[in-house]
Amino acid sequence: MDTPPFAELGLPDDLLVSVEALGYERPSPIQAMAIPVALEGKDIIGLSETGSGKTAAFGIPLLAKIDLKRHETQAIILCPTRELANQVCEEIHRLGAKLDRLSAVPVYGGAPIDRQLRALRKGAHVVVGTPGRVLDHLKRGSLNPSTIRTVVLDEADRMLDMGFRDEMETLLADMPEDRQTLFFSATMNRQVTHFIERFGNNPETIQVKQKAKTVSSIDQSCYEVRQRSKVEVVSRILDIEPARLSIIFCNTKRSVDECTEALLARGYAVDRLHGDITQQMRERVLRRFRDGIVEVLVATDVAGRGLDVDDIDLVINYDLPQDPEDYVHRIGRTGRAGRSGRAVSFAFGRDLHRMETIERYTRQPVKRERVPSQEQVEGKVADRLFEQLKERLVQGQFKSHEAQLDRLLEQGYTPTDVVSVLFTALGEESGREFKQIQEDNEEPGQRRQRREREPRDRGDRGDRAPRERGPRRDHDTPHDNTGMV
Repeated sequence: MDTPPFAELGLPDDLLVSVEALGYERPSPIQAMAIPVALEGKDIIGLSETGSGKTAAFGIPLLAKIDLKRHETQAIILCPTRELANQVCEEIHRLGAKLDRLSAVPVYGGAPIDRQLRALRKGAHVVVGTPGRVLDHLKRGSLNPSTIRTVVLDEADRMLDMGFRDEMETLLADMPEDRQTLFFSATMNRQVTHFIERFGNNPETIQVKQKAKTVSSIDQSCYEVRQRSKVEVVSRILDIEPARLSIIFCNTKRSVDECTEALLARGYAVDRLHGDITQQMRERVLRRFRDGIVEVLVATDVAGRGLDVDDIDLVINYDLPQDPEDYVHRIGRTGRAGRSGRAVSFAFGRDLHRMETIERYTRQPVKRERVPSQEQVEGKVADRLFEQLKERLVQGQFKSHEAQLDRLLEQGYTPTDVVSVLFTALGEESGREFKQIQEDNEEPGQRRQRREREPRDRGDRGDRAPRERGPRRDHDTPHDNTGMV
């Protein structure tokens, strides 16, 4: 879809300078469709997938209406998670970098409330927060609803799924009736529809149509892996094609902890993110992940939405999600901004049927592949060592060890022997000990095909030894079932 430049969307000059300073030349489809409508003051239902630029779609028109001379809260953005609230607030600051003295503050539970209270007293123009903490400030009187001109519900479907309906209803009921409400959601179900009908004012629906629900630049594959083999297969995937950053999604906190500890024991730069992690620790983990200090993040779906990191090359579904929509949001962490990415899923037994459900939902096939073998991984590691040595030789980045080489040659060793030992030593230093798993001897789908093709093996009854029977009691006859009763 060809979109007009930002200069043709009717933005104020200072806001246009901010947007262009970020390097944006043309808006994404959802931005091009939503911004002009929002600038007219109409309510909006924006339906667009993760990574489509929807934050700017509501953030730009929101900032265009802020009166910077009034030091009071004029806009509220509600988000389902702390992580998303932080990231949306950061994006608002980026979009409004050229707006003089713009103030935006994130508010959420688990963080010191004193800072939030000070920022609200000073008159933050934009408040970005989770429903529970925003409602808390409303009850405390630290947030004045009468000055609110715009309310944004980012990922409204997710907030309703997480049980925030009561908080959202209370908040919207306390807002001025002449406010502008912008609803943004990845999906439109009955629950979302009823909510919008109650709190929206003839909203205009803006939807970016997409044939497939997942990005075509994401290479999707599935391995048939038993639970006890998952850590070994994850290790092989990380070894065979190292990614800059990777996310491993698990369904439970226990699974996250077990996977993280196992990978740490194998020497990977890994950390975890789930509901029991304190807010201070969350921010530290995410900062280290963005900086590349942590290369692998193991997380529950709490990080599935709102995690805004562009350099994620690999997503692994350690456990398949229950909802196909969560699958879309998980793998949407990679392949962003036109980059390529890879998504790998583990399934076994009944999970294979769930994988088929996901394929029907996303309208894209997921390749069934064989688990990488030990030989394949070792071959890839050897290839990388070869390329590293070749690059150093070409660039001359090495010291001469001619004396040591001559000593070895004098003792009867050949140059081939010496190089082979060096490659072996380097491989052992950079590699790890492999574990033999049952999947090494199976082709993709082999177990299921065998089960469908062959009846249960009960043996040839003709070859069976005759069953030994005890003496029949007197009252038992071939047609007497009294004893059985």
